[in-house]
Amino acid sequence: MKKEMSKTYDPKEVEDKTYASWQQKGYFKPEVNPDGQPFTIVMPPPNITGQLHMGHAFDGTLQDVLTRYKRMNGYAALWLPGTDHASIATEVKVVDKLREEEGKTKQEIGREAYLERAWDWALTYKTRITDQLKKLGASCDWSRERFTMDEGCSQAVNEAFVNLYEKGLIYKGSRIINWCTTCKTALSEAEVEYAEHQGNLWHIRYPLTDGDGYLVVATTRPETMLGDSGVAVHPEDERYAHLVGKTVMLPLLNKEIIIVADDYVDMNFGTGVVKMTPAHDPNDYEVGLRHNLEQIRVLNDDGTMNELAGKYAGMDRYDCRKAVVADLEALGLLEKIEDHQHNVGECYRCSTTVETMTSEQWFVKMEPLAGPALDAVRQHKTDFIPDRFSKIYYNWLENIRDWCISRQLWWGHRIPAYYCNDCGEMVVAKTAPDHCPKCGSTHLTQDEDVLDTWFSSGLWPFSTLGWPENSEDLKKFYPTSVLVTGYDIIFFWVARMIFMGLFEMGETPFKDVYIHGLVRDSQGRKMSKSLGNGIDPLELIETYSADALRFTIITGNSAGNDIRWQDEKVESSRNFLNKIWNAARFVLMNLDDDIMDKKETAIAHLENTDKWILSRMNTIVAEVNHNMTKYELGIAASKIYDFAWSEYCDWYIELVKPRLYGEEETTKVAAQYTLRVVLDTILRLLHPFTPFITEEINGYLPGSTGDIMVAQWPHFDDTLIFPEDEKQVEFLMEAIRSIRNIRAEMDVPNSKKTQLFLICDNPEHLTLMADSLHYFQKLASVSTILPITKADIKENYVSAVVEDLEIYINLDELVDKEKEIARLEAEKKKLQQEIDRVTQKLANKGFTDKAPEKVVEAEREKQKKFQETMEKVQERLDYFKK
Repeated sequence: MKKEMSKTYDPKEVEDKTYASWQQKGYFKPEVNPDGQPFTIVMPPPNITGQLHMGHAFDGTLQDVLTRYKRMNGYAALWLPGTDHASIATEVKVVDKLREEEGKTKQEIGREAYLERAWDWALTYKTRITDQLKKLGASCDWSRERFTMDEGCSQAVNEAFVNLYEKGLIYKGSRIINWCTTCKTALSEAEVEYAEHQGNLWHIRYPLTDGDGYLVVATTRPETMLGDSGVAVHPEDERYAHLVGKTVMLPLLNKEIIIVADDYVDMNFGTGVVKMTPAHDPNDYEVGLRHNLEQIRVLNDDGTMNELAGKYAGMDRYDCRKAVVADLEALGLLEKIEDHQHNVGECYRCSTTVETMTSEQWFVKMEPLAGPALDAVRQHKTDFIPDRFSKIYYNWLENIRDWCISRQLWWGHRIPAYYCNDCGEMVVAKTAPDHCPKCGSTHLTQDEDVLDTWFSSGLWPFSTLGWPENSEDLKKFYPTSVLVTGYDIIFFWVARMIFMGLFEMGETPFKDVYIHGLVRDSQGRKMSKSLGNGIDPLELIETYSADALRFTIITGNSAGNDIRWQDEKVESSRNFLNKIWNAARFVLMNLDDDIMDKKETAIAHLENTDKWILSRMNTIVAEVNHNMTKYELGIAASKIYDFAWSEYCDWYIELVKPRLYGEEETTKVAAQYTLRVVLDTILRLLHPFTPFITEEINGYLPGSTGDIMVAQWPHFDDTLIFPEDEKQVEFLMEAIRSIRNIRAEMDVPNSKKTQLFLICDNPEHLTLMADSLHYFQKLASVSTILPITKADIKENYVSAVVEDLEIYINLDELVDKEKEIARLEAEKKKLQQEIDRVTQKLANKGFTDKAPEKVVEAEREKQKKFQETMEKVQERLDYFKK
């Protein structure tokens, strides 16, 4: 006995049950298509610092759509999931939790106990994120799930570090770096975010040592002058040429520092004189190296001044700034203070203003790695989609500095460098050595620092597949097919994966990089905790369903562009899914269980409407396939939406209803068969976008032989091209639309039937109209169709033109003229009252000046709408009164 669909779709009842079934059947594994060509996506691993947010939902939906599409096309599709240990971000969270719950610091409990708590945190949030991705419908192969600090990935990190070190591409040295005084760790350039700040520019006098005046320098950070070891001028600046090589007295410390000439100086900016603080400015650092200037670091790791700052030692950097400025002013050495808007670097995790300072750290030598990575994209071994994002990639790699990879943290991959406690020898090794190769001592200590999170992330496309072992997965699924990620981490992550992939594997890690934008709020603002405008995707799933959330994300998406979130859109998606459910329920109630056994009979008796919808379906299949291969996912979804809602539900189903209820068996079978075939195709096309509801409906389809998730994706069929039938039915549809428009303009109820008079010199169109009377009777409330001549046209006829066909309707049959005039006069009076009210309100300056702009704009919109409606009412009145 045929199962009957429930009247309404209940996603809560369907989604968890369906997902569990997919998993139990092993559908997420590439082995479901063992002979298929490999298609691989590695998931950008979410940080284990929180829960799924809209960015993850956006990113995950795009990846799942591509994976499901490829799986249905017979590929051995692997979407490999995982999470990132997020070194700094997680350490901040665990340290805060430790302080709040136990009142202790990590130093108080020690490294081992601290790491136990960090691993507990990791396990909790890894599980939470995994569960949330499952709620979204992510068809990841969870049996292959990875974590950046699991045993295999950690082995890969050590392997890569040693390989780079042995090639001379990793070194340890004292260089200028970015330092967060709150996180107390070094940061790479990519981990510093810049924000506009209103500050000051202090102009300070540096007296010439020979007593012959002074030089004026300007700085935004007066406290760093305590670390000055020189001042610089441009070598072609005639104002100062005679001073090069001489000295000035460093104010407050009364110390002689040299005047140097360097091309770095802009002689047209300010006084053309620049203070040199090589230990606290990256540009000064480079100038200092060229002129052998001393590097004097005056800041401690916590942002306080050290002993080299003289009497200011121990002060917080900002307190020191105030004291330095006051002392300069007292000595008459502060020439002026100007307001100054400038970019300030901030820690990407805690937003603390970053300090630049010299520090002994580990670095990756970037120039030898950047060159091949640039060539790979220029030579289209890897392509960015859209291509404009390759400019960000080029710009970063062309201006790259050596990458600081050491972090003064405890959570992360510990640097595989070991120091002999007896002779000081350093050993870099993949596994901990048991003795010193130089002196034989067994007293070795591992480097305390951990690696930048992005070091392990850079290995992600191949470390997750088993590297450094030459695993079967690595052989089959590397290089991966496409990376799906946001434009905000192109230099953080994408560039690193490409140069690491080229270095270790000899080829780029992915062919395509699909770049998506951000999900913003309805006002276009970035979602953030501080603005309180974040949207929880899990709440949306609970309210609307996972499918509705997914479809909203996709239909609003085009590669590289941000999308604005509006609840109305997800409501619209839910309405669409309900429409599909209701249409499927109607169709299935009117199908025989054995309809697919009657294929030959159905095909032999297809009518023009059947051929039209089959031909249109075939066209949509071809177009959607093209869009999907071009990563035009939003366009593909919109086309399926339009076809399913408008052409299938609103037109075809309505057109064939009389045949379903009629007594003619062959035409009924043709309609049933066509309804079944097109519905099945719509479900398959929709499945990657809305997997749950399509799987549920598929289970009711007569003749369905398995789950839709592993069904064959629809492909173009050249036997389903019926151009003439398409033209005929499109012609009829346009005629029906024209009649409906006339009736709508006249406010004629559907219950009131009308005759249709036709003038046409084309006998084929006249025959088609006559043969299609049943369509016009049902869909346009037409009683009869009669051909007439020009001489038969009366004054009270209204008309419409469709191609070579003139359609006339007797207005007197539809409308009681006197009653309509009375109704329109009443409507006009009411509209005039509204126009007068809103016009008076907008003329009141007290309202327009004091009311919020949104409120005033709303009143203007009302005024415009009332006036437009008044014009239409007046047109109708003029028509009836003539």
